[in-house]
Amino acid sequence: MTHTVGTIARPENRPREDLVARRLLVLALNLASVAGLAFVMARLIGFGGWSWLQALILLLFLAGLPWTLLAFWNSVIGFVILRLARDPAGYTNPALGATPKDGPIVGRIAICLPVRHEDVAGVVARLEAMVEEIEACRWHDRFDFHLLSDSSRPEVVAAEEQAFAALALRHPRPGLLSYRRRPANLGFKAGNLREFAERARGIYDFMVVLDADSLMSAAAILRLVRAMQANPTLGILQTLVVGQPADSAFARIFQFGMRHGMRTHTTGIAWWQGSSGPYWGHNAIVRLEPFVAHCRLPTLPGRPPLGGPVLSHDQVEAALMRAAGYEVRVIADEFESWEENPPSLPAFITRDLRWCQGNLQYLKLVGRSGLRAMGRFQLANAIMMYLGAPLWVLMLAAGLGLALVRSGPAPASPFPTDLAFALYFGMLGIGFAPRLLGVLDILLQPGQPARYGGAPRLLAGALADGLFTLMVGPAMMIAQARFVVGLVLGRRITWEAQKRVGHHISPGEAWRGLWPQLAFGLLLGGTLAITAPGALPWAAPTLLACGLAIPFTCSTASERLGRWMVRRRLCAIPDEYDEAPILQRVKALARPAD
Repeated sequence: MTHTVGTIARPENRPREDLVARRLLVLALNLASVAGLAFVMARLIGFGGWSWLQALILLLFLAGLPWTLLAFWNSVIGFVILRLARDPAGYTNPALGATPKDGPIVGRIAICLPVRHEDVAGVVARLEAMVEEIEACRWHDRFDFHLLSDSSRPEVVAAEEQAFAALALRHPRPGLLSYRRRPANLGFKAGNLREFAERARGIYDFMVVLDADSLMSAAAILRLVRAMQANPTLGILQTLVVGQPADSAFARIFQFGMRHGMRTHTTGIAWWQGSSGPYWGHNAIVRLEPFVAHCRLPTLPGRPPLGGPVLSHDQVEAALMRAAGYEVRVIADEFESWEENPPSLPAFITRDLRWCQGNLQYLKLVGRSGLRAMGRFQLANAIMMYLGAPLWVLMLAAGLGLALVRSGPAPASPFPTDLAFALYFGMLGIGFAPRLLGVLDILLQPGQPARYGGAPRLLAGALADGLFTLMVGPAMMIAQARFVVGLVLGRRITWEAQKRVGHHISPGEAWRGLWPQLAFGLLLGGTLAITAPGALPWAAPTLLACGLAIPFTCSTASERLGRWMVRRRLCAIPDEYDEAPILQRVKALARPAD
């Protein structure tokens, strides 16, 4: 029987959150910013007169702008909270204040690890490290681990069964470890978890949801469970997930920047989204009874890729949970909750396009009856994450069209160059703000730069991340825009295991994946050189990123550069200087036996 699920009651000792005022402030900041940037852009685009192409450029600029600005203001708000609040995570999530730090675990918890065609040795090493930590704690008998396989390749299935049997022999407590393999991958990961949840209803109170590359310490898991027990309004509680130490140059730089950007960004959204916060589908805990009762995913009308089973299940489940009256919150601090990041640009693009396909399915869900306003906003925001790319590409195309057709006498007044420079660098600053503010936050905290090897190494990592972002951004924009067009035409991507281990990428392999970026750069550069050579300096970041996409991909995937960065501690994260015991244990378990 369950122990903690009951009627929803708001704890009396929680501080009141005026979420309406907070959300109105965020709305006002964004509207004011849009108005100001729209005015500047209109002056620049309309210089010398208006045409339909100029109006189109302005409209496309405005369509993609709000989502960029929202990320900026989330990070600014998060930075202010990180600097002023004594306990930022508690300030942005009152449930933590109502949670005892060391209370008993009275519920039953299933820790679920869904897999499909993953590297078995890596999965089992992380799973065993978590099992060992949980078994060493006082409340170990309240936890069971479930490996939920959707694998169908015979060699992978055999490896899973063999490795799990050996794991069960090393940890023989009855009920501690369970392995279940479905014969068909119905509903993908969401279907896998749903099938388990329906069977586990009434047996477990909570389900800790992991990904195949997830790792959480016992302390992090216990904190989640205690928060759910103490706060019966909580339906989903999400941790802030950071990257594990990586040997790949691409993964090292990417997760270094993400660590800083996500900390400020997540703190900001936790403050104003409050009880309608984000859910990323892993490294989180779910209250099982309302999840089963209210979070069943619909089958979308129409044929794939946008119809059929819901692929990106997380935010839909969060919206349904909130619509049922339960809260969805995030703990906006870095506390022993990890994941692995793609080791190369092609692997990163593949993962991103999987999310793109899943998020664009929300077009058929955003109008679903019964959802709250914030739930609809979350779905719309997830959609615009990927519609922004084609909008920016269309804006560039319209700009090229304007350069080709524009003629006539030169305007009498000089072009407002100062204003153009201000807009250009202002937009760059808006884009880089989350990462820059995250680094600044570390620099302003006494003793914190030492966790990154000192201020010089921290700043060197930030510089590397800045150059990295300039290179990756245009490549991702073109890949997303091309993929969105393909989705409209019926193209889809296969949802399989992600590439998690680095490998050499030859120029030929990079060419096959990135020739559209190179072609776009050549077309853009050639057209500007003929029609508007004065615009080439403005387009230089995009042109360089496209022109160097292939050597950039090969170099950041090379083992030599990765080893060099590891030796120099470039883009090192705190876990490389003060490695948590569970990370050390995973390394030991993953090491091949002599």
